[in-house]
Amino acid sequence: MNVTIVYDNEAKEGLQKGWGFSCFIETEEKKILFDTGWDGCALKQNLSALNIPIEEIDILVLSHQHWDHIGGVPEILNVNRDLDVYVPASFSEKLKNEMSALSTLHEITEKCMICNNVFSTGELGNNPKEQSLMLETDNGIYVITGCAHPGLEAIIGTAASEGDVCGIIGGLHDSQEYDLLEGLEFIGAGHCTSNIEAIRTRFPNTFVPIASGHSFNF
Repeated sequence: MNVTIVYDNEAKEGLQKGWGFSCFIETEEKKILFDTGWDGCALKQNLSALNIPIEEIDILVLSHQHWDHIGGVPEILNVNRDLDVYVPASFSEKLKNEMSALSTLHEITEKCMICNNVFSTGELGNNPKEQSLMLETDNGIYVITGCAHPGLEAIIGTAASEGDVCGIIGGLHDSQEYDLLEGLEFIGAGHCTSNIEAIRTRFPNTFVPIASGHSFNF
């Protein structure tokens, strides 16, 4: 299973950066785009530079309805009309109606399977409700977050009910739940993680900086 960061506040040379998050997950069976950042043009440029054709994406998963995670949705859906799109059921009805006209829309409430070895935590938290992904690997479960608004206790707790959590990637917002990161083999904190330096200092051996263009094999 391969995870490539395609949109983040930071970017490798030759790629666009911007406020928001998106990553591309490639399993043995499916190609998944998780979130879309806010600037669809930058997202498309990054996908092209990374040789990821939008037409070959099978599934789009949106973590929550904030502009910096759904801004690139129109650019994706206008190119690929064969997508299965998974969104929290709490998304606005107007937005769900627009997306369902261009895709096959799935509304998520509870924990569920997206495809083999990839699961949604279901809607967690409030204002906004947010879903994260759980990737099941031979080493354990890697969690992919958009902003982690519901808090790490809810997110990692949900994932831990399915098996051993060994890593987390994405935005960790204002979290100071450092004890929940103890024992993880991989902490790829980026985007909105306001305490990123504290995490880097506390976990020097497992902290991994992420930026558009970084790719990880699990």
